[in-house]
Order: sequence, then C-alpha cells, then structure tokens
Amino acid sequence: MSSKRSLVVMMAFLVALVASFANAQDKTAKKAAATEEKAPRLTIVDPVKEFGEIAKGDKLDWSFVIKNTGNTDLQIIAARPGCGCTVADFDKVIKPGETGKVTAHVDTANFAGPIAKTITLETNDPGSPSSTLTIHAVVKPYVDAYPAGFVRFNQLQGEVATQSVTLYSEEDEPFEIKDVQVPGDWVKVAYHKLDEADRVPNVGKAGQAQYRVDITVGGTDAKIGPMADKVRIATNSKHQPEYPISVTGVIRPTYRVEPTALNFGEVAPTDAAATRSVLLHSNDPKTPEQFVVTKVESTVPSITTAFKPLAQKGDYEVTLAVAKNAKPGDIDGTVKIYTSDKVNPVVTLPVKGTIKGGAAAPASKSSK
Repeated sequence: MSSKRSLVVMMAFLVALVASFANAQDKTAKKAAATEEKAPRLTIVDPVKEFGEIAKGDKLDWSFVIKNTGNTDLQIIAARPGCGCTVADFDKVIKPGETGKVTAHVDTANFAGPIAKTITLETNDPGSPSSTLTIHAVVKPYVDAYPAGFVRFNQLQGEVATQSVTLYSEEDEPFEIKDVQVPGDWVKVAYHKLDEADRVPNVGKAGQAQYRVDITVGGTDAKIGPMADKVRIATNSKHQPEYPISVTGVIRPTYRVEPTALNFGEVAPTDAAATRSVLLHSNDPKTPEQFVVTKVESTVPSITTAFKPLAQKGDYEVTLAVAKNAKPGDIDGTVKIYTSDKVNPVVTLPVKGTIKGGAAAPASKSSK
C-alpha cells in the first residue's frame, strides 16, 4: 500500500473514532438529562409561619403547603419535630404538579416569651433531601404563678404536706378565681385573695388581684408511687380561662420489705436453703426507731418464724425456716408480719416450696 493511501485510511479511521466518541458523549448527556428530568422537586410555599402574640396554653395548628414541581412522585419520608411539644402530620406522597400538607401542632402550655418550633422534612428530592419548617410566636401568660406553675412533693404514705403558689394576671378586667378541680381526694386546695401587704411585687398587672393557692397532698388515700397530675384552676380570664398547676413527686411506702415473696424451691429440712431471711427497713429518715416489728405468724405448720432488730434503727430481720421434723410435701401459705406502722400495720408474704425430706410430726407455729 502506498504511503498516500495509508494516510487516507488512517484519517478515515480517526474521523470515525472521533464521531463514535462524540456519539457516545451525546448519548451519555441525553441519558443524564433524562435522568435529571425525571425527579421530584420539593417546593415549600411558605416555610415560616408567624403567629405573633398568643396566650400561654393556646394550641397552635398550622398546615404548611408543600408543592411537587418535579415530574415524579415526591415522597415525604419523615417530619421530625424539634421538641416533644410539637407533633406533625403529613401527606406521604405528592404527585407531580400537586400540593400536599405538613400540619404542625404546638402546645404552648410550658412556654413564655418568644418561641421558634421547627419540623425537619426528609424527602426523596435529590436536590433537597432535608428542609425545615418553622413556627414563630410570642407566648404571653395572661395568668401565671409565682414562683412557678408546679409543686413537687416527696413524702411517705400517710404524711400530709402543703405547698403554695401565688396566681396573678395580666388582664385588664378584675381577676378572679372561679373554681378549682383536683385529681383525687388525696389533693386538697384552698385559696384566698392576698392583702396589699402580702402581694408578690413586680408580677402581674399593677392593681390586679393576686391569689395564694395552697395545695395539700397526702393522707391514707394517696397511692404509693410517682405523682404526675394537675390541679386545674378556672378563672375569669378571657385569654386564659384555665390555669393548670402540675402536681409531681413521689409517695414512698413507710417501710420497705425485701423480698415480698418467698419460694424455698425443693429443699430438705437440713439444707442451708431451708432457712430464709426477710428484711424490713423504715423509710422514715427522722424517727426510724418508731418502726417496730411486734409479731410474726405463719399459716404453714412446717415453717417456723423468728425476728430480731438489727443494728440500724428501724431495721428488722425476720427468719423463716423449714422445721426439722417437717413432713415431705408442698409449702403453700402466707407469713404475716405485724408492725407498729399506722398506715400498713401488717404485711403478708406468700410462701411456697416443696419439702423433699423430713420426720413425722409438723412443727407448731412460733413467734418471738
């Protein structure tokens, strides 16, 4: 082949190669463009809602409008509130060209002053996978309490304790308490209008009435365990007609018993496990010595009982033992421990087990 012909062939090959490369690039670009075109696009019509000044305790509800300006389905994967006071409902799928809603619910009961509550949206929009919605408001307490809108108690069952708050108002009309609702008989509430000399300074509108609210908790009706209730005070406030006062804390048992049930399992009278102990501890930090165990009784003839005070005041040990001459068979009964406690004078412990060896006659009841 001549050199001239070789040059022509080579040039033709290069032209074909360049054309092929350009064609491949064009296909890639078109494919990328097509891929880019087929995508959802999140558009938030108004991402911030301004409520302005609102009364404390108002519940704010607002629906943010979400538009899909893309050409495939927009999926809202999650709407995450910034705090527990805000919850959100939302449309999960928004078709191309259509609109949906994300509805926020904000409880302002625990706020005062400016607030900004946010909701973070997670979507399948590749260009905006995460977006934020915001609610702004200025929370004004038209009725409020000094020093705080809650009381907290920590006491023994049967004890009675009182805590007080002062209610005041920012309304123009003369402030009055109309009614009080309590969560149970174990809560008592009394209130009275304060004289000028007893008023809390620098709170509420000048010249408005203030009320001292005394909240008393306890007595034998109070249940053992944590408290999380509200006293609801009805007022004549047009902006805030009800003011809730949180009643929190704990009612503790007057004494502790460990364990509260006994299971000997399968034992012989001579086994070490045939003797068990129950410990009682006074929860009264001031006068623990007033707690005394006075008697112990067993309904199971094969179980003997004894008790003694321990070194620490208010502590007792009760000993339960399988009698040496106990007959084989099941143990199923109770042990009663009598104490000087006025609220719970007797504690009853279930006792179970199986005696796998023993002698003829059952043991008699004993106490000390």
